[in-house]
Amino acid sequence: MQGLIGKKVGMTSIFDENGKNVPCTVLQAGPCVVTQIKTVDKDGYFAVQLGFEDKKEKHTTKAEMGHFRKVNTTPKRKLIEFNGFSENQFKEGEVLTADIFKSDDFVDVRGWSKGKGFQGVVKRHGFGGVGGTTHGQSDRLRHPGSMGASSFPSRVFPGMRMAGRTGGNKVVSQNLKVVKLMAENDIIIVRGSIAGPKGGYVIITR
Repeated sequence: MQGLIGKKVGMTSIFDENGKNVPCTVLQAGPCVVTQIKTVDKDGYFAVQLGFEDKKEKHTTKAEMGHFRKVNTTPKRKLIEFNGFSENQFKEGEVLTADIFKSDDFVDVRGWSKGKGFQGVVKRHGFGGVGGTTHGQSDRLRHPGSMGASSFPSRVFPGMRMAGRTGGNKVVSQNLKVVKLMAENDIIIVRGSIAGPKGGYVIITR
């Protein structure tokens, strides 16, 4: 897959050629630096490693600094490998921008949904609670209720919907149309919504 690392800027809407108001997401695509090229001879597979967004040297380990100095670039916050580029297409240290995409392209965008921490069954799975507050049911409104396990099998089955950590998952939005491309500003606008908060990292591929 060919692509870039970017950020979600926010949402907007655009009128299409039929006058329909279309919800869209604004993405910053790059600029990304080629920080390493993996080869079959050396690494056993081919891939192009891209780095996105500068970070301070004091937040970078010495091993990472050596990695970035090899290609004469500043430390990068996000590193992702892409295997859809052809060999000898890029050189280490080269900068990729949003102009690798075109208007009317269809792209897949990977985002990370908003993390909500530890949540109960009502918010996590949409349970309705145990019902009314009569017959002593004063503190059970949002509780999970019976789990169905008694003397047999005396355990909770795997996969039982219970309280737990919610959100923060990788979500892929497929076949989103590039409605508008502003390569000079490294901005692309795609049709539809993408998981994650404003400023969240995304991986844009085609």
